[in-house]
Amino acid sequence: QAQLVESGGGLVQNGGSLRLSCAASGSIFNINSMGWYRQAPGKQRELVATITTGGSRNYADFVKGRFTISRDNAKNTVYLQMNSLKFDDTAVYYCHAQFGVQILYSAWGQGTQVTVSS
Repeated sequence: QAQLVESGGGLVQNGGSLRLSCAASGSIFNINSMGWYRQAPGKQRELVATITTGGSRNYADFVKGRFTISRDNAKNTVYLQMNSLKFDDTAVYYCHAQFGVQILYSAWGQGTQVTVSS
């Protein structure tokens, strides 16, 4: 069974920083991309950032210049460095991985809460 375990969430003041980590383990192989999504109360889950095995990055407009996604392929771990956090960044952040060869599979983490106080 594929498993993604997130860590690093918490409470931070407006303008502060946090670093999220997500480690993949179990029946997960040939990871194509890993990324972060978030869901605020009453809102749909939305893309934050993704990164491919080759290092190509994609960011949502609302985090460009503030968040940085990185990845350690050897450890099957993805990170999200979040700087200049705003109140609107408050959400549950979910790790995602797309993996497989001929058939692509998707795995999600359990989510980690990020709360930014104004």
